[in-house]
Amino acid sequence: MTVVYLDNAATTPVDPRVVETMLECCGPSGDFANPSSVGHEPGRRARARVEQARAEVARVVGAAPEQVIWTSGATEADNLALFGAARFHRAKGRHLVTSRTEHPAVLDCCRQLEREGFEVTYLKPGPDGIVQPSQVEAALKPETILVSLMHVQNEIGVVQDVGAVGRLCRSRGVLLHVDAAQGAGKLPIDVERDCIDLLALTAHKVHGPKGVGALVLRREPRLGLVPMLFGGGQERGLRSGTIPTHQVAGMGRAFAIAADEMQADAERISALRLALYESIAALPNVELNGHPTQRAPGILSVTVDGVEGESRLHARADLAIASGSACASAHAEPSYVLRALGRSDRLAQSTLRLSLGRFTTREDVQYAASRIAVEVARLRSIAPVALR
Repeated sequence: MTVVYLDNAATTPVDPRVVETMLECCGPSGDFANPSSVGHEPGRRARARVEQARAEVARVVGAAPEQVIWTSGATEADNLALFGAARFHRAKGRHLVTSRTEHPAVLDCCRQLEREGFEVTYLKPGPDGIVQPSQVEAALKPETILVSLMHVQNEIGVVQDVGAVGRLCRSRGVLLHVDAAQGAGKLPIDVERDCIDLLALTAHKVHGPKGVGALVLRREPRLGLVPMLFGGGQERGLRSGTIPTHQVAGMGRAFAIAADEMQADAERISALRLALYESIAALPNVELNGHPTQRAPGILSVTVDGVEGESRLHARADLAIASGSACASAHAEPSYVLRALGRSDRLAQSTLRLSLGRFTTREDVQYAASRIAVEVARLRSIAPVALR
């Protein structure tokens, strides 16, 4: 049976070239030693792998290698950035600004900080999903210490102008945190040019291994953070724990490949996304979610009105698709992102999120479009009259 993977939030394959690098760090003859044990040659070889990966990740985001702190993924990087910065700088102020459509790793941190006495302003994006820099500016207060804004929205794929927000924040002495899990390696982003103080990254969105990520810190002036993990003092004392050499090396290789192939991948994947959307949009009562052009290459979110019980479409064995992000797929509630854009609960529950990546083919897109058209017609034919 053909299975088409269009839920790359959950099923992004690891690039075989990345697997090759990771295997070089495993097994009796691999560079598997503890990279903190630099008193012997195996440890030094492992350390060299880690530092090479640090440089490879840094190159993609315009940073120096020493700015990269390894984490278990973007969720941990977001937590370290928000808790670390807010708690360290709380004497300067206790106000933060974010948007209603941020990833739960950011929103849940903000709610916890509210319980600790911080104030958070949640900006509402426009119907196209874009948060305007002018909204951020209007929300800033004398006691604002941090703004957190996602680079690419993980459900609908819109791209925020984090550079404009970064320059605004820098001029006001406010820190900017950006979750770039969905954007780094797919679209240009530069921590120096865009005035980003804290940048969260993950490996698996660029066909690297799951379970490893990084937080990129501003270089000058040095940024104070309160660590969340304590122990061996690895990663400049900000993230203690033995560094998983094979995971880190895999992330480095994934980012190196992404840097070399970013433009070609973006052009090809954007064309496939457009072809997929045009096929689905040929059906009646289909609406695109998010800005039509200010968006990442590989994420497509469409509302298919009149389809009741669309979960049956998601459950097709030959299509790996979703209605929202993977982190929220276990919850039956309508997408908070789509509701923030003004979608009703009914329309939010009639939405498909389709992702395309490096290994998606035109044949995949054609097959998926045909199967979706058949299933939508079938589900609409059995829907109650009020939903047709």
